[in-house]
Amino acid sequence: MTAVGMKIGALASRSGLPIKTLRYYEDLGLLPALGRSEGGYRLFAEESLRRLDFIRRLKSLGLTLDEIQECLAVHDAGELPCGDIQRQLQRQIDLVDKRLRELRLFRKELQSLLTNWQSDPAPNIAVICPNLNV
Repeated sequence: MTAVGMKIGALASRSGLPIKTLRYYEDLGLLPALGRSEGGYRLFAEESLRRLDFIRRLKSLGLTLDEIQECLAVHDAGELPCGDIQRQLQRQIDLVDKRLRELRLFRKELQSLLTNWQSDPAPNIAVICPNLNV
């Protein structure tokens, strides 16, 4: 008996993702195929579109494919991954906060350099740019 579903090309067209990405997701276990057609084409369920939207959304929120796979494994086991996703999103907030602190320090360093910047310093063959103190 032949599996019924859409070919990978149709899934790529409908999802807006390249076939190569879909194959990669399948190889990682993120996107299970229903099986193969008589001609050997991968076949995917209509539900694959929702799954791809879920993957795309979590990626846009900064989760890695490994983290997404963990959430999907919970879902595939019949549970809701909401608690796992909440923890991952909190981790993302913590990373954003850390990055913001780093960027503020970097901005201060840049501002400090510009505060004492000399537009036309005296030439010195031993120094490339006296303003940078390098």
